Amino acid sequence: MSNGVKRRPPHLRRTWLFIGGADEAAQAAALDSGADVVIPDLEDFTPPELRAKARDLIVGLMDKCRSRGIVAAVRINPLDGDGQHDLAAVMRGRPDCVLLPKAASAQDIADLDRAITGIEGKLPVVRGSTEIVPNVETALGLMNTFHIAGASDRVTACLVASEDMAASLGAERSREGMELSYARQRFLVECTAAGVLAIDCPYTFSEPEGARSDTLYARSLGYKAKSLVTQAHAAIINGVLTPNEVQVAQAHRIVSAFDAARGAGQDRVDVDGSLVEVPTYMNAKRLLSRYQELKAYERS
Repeated sequence: MSNGVKRRPPHLRRTWLFIGGADEAAQAAALDSGADVVIPDLEDFTPPELRAKARDLIVGLMDKCRSRGIVAAVRINPLDGDGQHDLAAVMRGRPDCVLLPKAASAQDIADLDRAITGIEGKLPVVRGSTEIVPNVETALGLMNTFHIAGASDRVTACLVASEDMAASLGAERSREGMELSYARQRFLVECTAAGVLAIDCPYTFSEPEGARSDTLYARSLGYKAKSLVTQAHAAIINGVLTPNEVQVAQAHRIVSAFDAARGAGQDRVDVDGSLVEVPTYMNAKRLLSRYQELKAYERS
């Protein structure tokens, strides 16, 4: 936390925006994008020769993020590459979250936890306050997601890749994204079972309507968060992942009808031709709770 602004809780972080670690213009624009989380990337988005410059820029960006209520994150390189140098530098900015690419095993996360703990001990931060968000980008990582997510108490969310995952699978990339359907569904199940937020893969094409359609599909699966690489998509994704007035009204109808039915001694109720039982009722209550939480957070 900084400047008295609370860190947005993980379950309310809808949009995770990746930007270049050395791209000053993109970093300035990201602050106005509406994204819940801003992630300057020291891996693929930053050429090796620019990483020293990028590390200093990122440290300066973090307080700017927090002053606006944006979660200040960073993606470092793998620890067996430039990751140790990245971490030593960016921890000076007290990142809220550190994203680790190519996470393939629980040991990868344990190693990062140990490295962060060692640096936190030398800084004026609350020990354990730096979150870890593993990036699952390979078939092996996907098979190990549950164990990756449970490898450290610091892990609050995991993110699944699109381009790297497709490459790992040898899949042909498409705008419709059907080649990643199983990976996205399995990833969500693994994260849910582990009790962490599942962040959907980015839509890596430019058109707004495609981003909207891809996010609607993610929402239908159960995702509450999505990564992105195009700043203009932030408002679109936030809109899709925020309960709208139609959804809220329908949820109220379901809750009211089911409560009335239960009061009359019935175990279910017909709402618009759908037999509402306890699971549907609980889903409606969860949607209403999320709607209220998001509204309350935006007002705070």
